[in-house]
Amino acid sequence: MTQYVIEGGKPLNGTVTISGAKNAAVAILPATLLVNGTCRIENVPNISDVRLLLEILDSMGAEIRRLSPNTIEICCRNVRESEASDALVRRIRASYYLIGAQLGRFGHAKVALPGGCNFGPRPIDQHIKGFEAIGAEIELQNGYVCARAGEAGLTGGRVNLDVVSVGATMNIMIGATLAGGTTIIENAAKEPHIVDMANFLNAMGAKISGAGTDVIKIRGVKGLRGGSYSIIPDQIEAGTYMAAAAAAGGNVLVQNVIPKHMDTISAKLREMGAKVTEYDDAIRVERDGTPLRRANVKTLPYPGFPTDMQPQIAVCMSLASGVSTIRESIYDTRFGYCAELNRMGASIKVDTKIAIITGVDQLHGCTVHACDLRAGAAMVIAGLAADGTTVIEEAEYIERGYEALISKLHGLGATIKRIEMPRGAKSRSAG
Repeated sequence: MTQYVIEGGKPLNGTVTISGAKNAAVAILPATLLVNGTCRIENVPNISDVRLLLEILDSMGAEIRRLSPNTIEICCRNVRESEASDALVRRIRASYYLIGAQLGRFGHAKVALPGGCNFGPRPIDQHIKGFEAIGAEIELQNGYVCARAGEAGLTGGRVNLDVVSVGATMNIMIGATLAGGTTIIENAAKEPHIVDMANFLNAMGAKISGAGTDVIKIRGVKGLRGGSYSIIPDQIEAGTYMAAAAAAGGNVLVQNVIPKHMDTISAKLREMGAKVTEYDDAIRVERDGTPLRRANVKTLPYPGFPTDMQPQIAVCMSLASGVSTIRESIYDTRFGYCAELNRMGASIKVDTKIAIITGVDQLHGCTVHACDLRAGAAMVIAGLAADGTTVIEEAEYIERGYEALISKLHGLGATIKRIEMPRGAKSRSAG
């Protein structure tokens, strides 16, 4: 078990550089299975989810070379028609992209139902609907998704998603890239990492248009060639450091960002009283001793306020004057972290998908639990802003999505250290 120990109450000052987008990388890496050649991928975040996916691809026969901490060459020319390791697949939610990739390349797939963060059910029914629309037969058998192309192979089809689903949109894109004919996805998700996925596939020879709109068209091609591609900056990592600067105070320049991707986050922090200045590829967030102001947030698909920033903005609201509300419209149960913030002195009441947050003057350090990736990031922000010492247990969740978090925070003047606990050590939550 990993712990983070934070001595809080210090403003953050300095510059932080944002890594490549986790949500793009964990889809692009499985998509390399479609490519008959070598993919050179730059700006790959060096995080545990990425390392796990690379381990899965290696076990399937991919040739992987790490040219630098953030540049990887992958050749999947000799990948075997084999099942990915159950033990590895069940540890990461994004492993469901292997279904689309193997189905597209081999015409069949058998993938264990994936794992990842546990904050409510996230069904894959929309993925299945899309695969069936392009000619696949799908069965769920004893915890596995078994997919097989019909006698005619994968063919173009029309998919109207019942709900806006990022994962289903990307998985259908992957599966349809090498299918015969044209596939149209309606009510598609529009997140920046969906555009990034389309741009990656197009750079390798795919014919995808409309990414970033609610209608995406995939014209099937016979094969993809190798090439080079650089992943976009991580919107949520950038937003996390922006929220940290607002909560703890100080003056932080967040560089290597696409400011347009940050619009809703920047707007909300401005509404709460932080000073947010945009540059070509950077954003500065400043807050002096002036208290933050109350605000309301409703999470929505892009370009709305991202659900992955909901826990982080909740910390800012906990320190704002007045009563704020968060309405979660994406996931049914994502407020598990609120009990941890309340342990630190926050005043949050949760009613199903609504959190009502009454601001307090100060948070106080204590031992808390990182119940998922973004909840863990919220605990870090709370610890930075709190008076005293905060210990975050099961911090390995945080390392699924944040590269070099400790060193980046050190660069901003934070006092934080990482402790690897002995195997079998009892945590507060376990004891």
